[in-house]
Amino acid sequence: MPEGPEVQTIVNDLNRKIVGRRITGAWTDWPKMIKTGAKVFEKKIKGAKVKGVRRRGKNILIDLDKDRLLLIHQKMTGHLLVGKWEIKKEGMKYRPVPKVKGPLQERVNDFIRLILYLDNDEQLALSDLRRFAKVLFGKTEDIENMRELKTLGVDPVDPKTKFADFAAAITRRTRNIKQVLMDQTVVSGIGNIYADDILWSTKIHPVKRASDLTQRELKNIWLATRSILKKAIKLRGTSVADFRDTAGKKGGYGNVLLAYRRTGEPCKRCKTSIKRIKIGGRSAHFCPRCQKL
Repeated sequence: MPEGPEVQTIVNDLNRKIVGRRITGAWTDWPKMIKTGAKVFEKKIKGAKVKGVRRRGKNILIDLDKDRLLLIHQKMTGHLLVGKWEIKKEGMKYRPVPKVKGPLQERVNDFIRLILYLDNDEQLALSDLRRFAKVLFGKTEDIENMRELKTLGVDPVDPKTKFADFAAAITRRTRNIKQVLMDQTVVSGIGNIYADDILWSTKIHPVKRASDLTQRELKNIWLATRSILKKAIKLRGTSVADFRDTAGKKGGYGNVLLAYRRTGEPCKRCKTSIKRIKIGGRSAHFCPRCQKL
C-alpha cells in the first residue's frame, strides 16, 4: 500500500499538473470504487475546477470549486497517473490504451479503472490492479467530517506537529512499537516500509512495548521518522511493488532501504544478517544485534 511519502509524491505532482484545470467528463470500468455512485459522480463532477490537492494521512484530497471535494484512497495497488489514453474495445470489454509511448505503457500502469478528462486534452487516471481503491465526491464539509479522516493520528511531517504531540500519542499505547507506528489512528502515513527503517535507525526492537520507551528513545524515533519520511518524499517514494508516480515512473527510496525487505542481507551498521519475523500478521525486518530487546 502506498504510504505517506508515496501519497505526498502524487499530491506534489498533481499540484503542478492539474490545478486550474476543469474536469470535462469521467469514465470508469469499476463503478463499485465510487462510493457516492458512479452515474451521479460522472454527472456532478463534470465542469468542476481543480483548486488544489492535499494529503490527509494516506488519502488524496482534491479541492474543487463550489466547495466540493474529491477524495481518493489508493489502497493496496492504486496509483494516479496523468497522461493521454484512448478507450479501445477488446472483445466485449473496453480498455484504456496510452496514446504516448513510455512509462505509462508499463504493465503495472495498465489497470486503469477511472479516468477524469481535463480541459487541456490530458487525463487523470487511476490504475489499480486489485480494485481496492476508493473514490468519494461531495461537499467539502461532509467528507472532511467523515470518521475515517477525523480519527487519523498525528502527521509527523506536518510542520504543525510537535514532538510532544507525537510522544503523547505513542506512549499511551501498550502494544509493540512496530504496530503502534503503523496504526493510522496514532501516527498517520507510516506503513511497513518506513516503520522498519525508522526502528532500524533508532536501534529499537520492533516488538518493544511503546509504553516502555524512554524519553530519549521517543525523541530518536521522532527525529528518525521526520528524517526518513522527508528523504523518501525527496526520492519520490518507494516502488518495491506497484507504486508509480503520476508519470508512471518508479520512486527512488527503494534503492536506499535500511531494513525493509533486506532479509539475510548484512546490516548496514554491524554486518549481522537482517532478520524477518511476523508481528500481528505483518512482517518486520530488523538487525538482531543492533536492535536488542
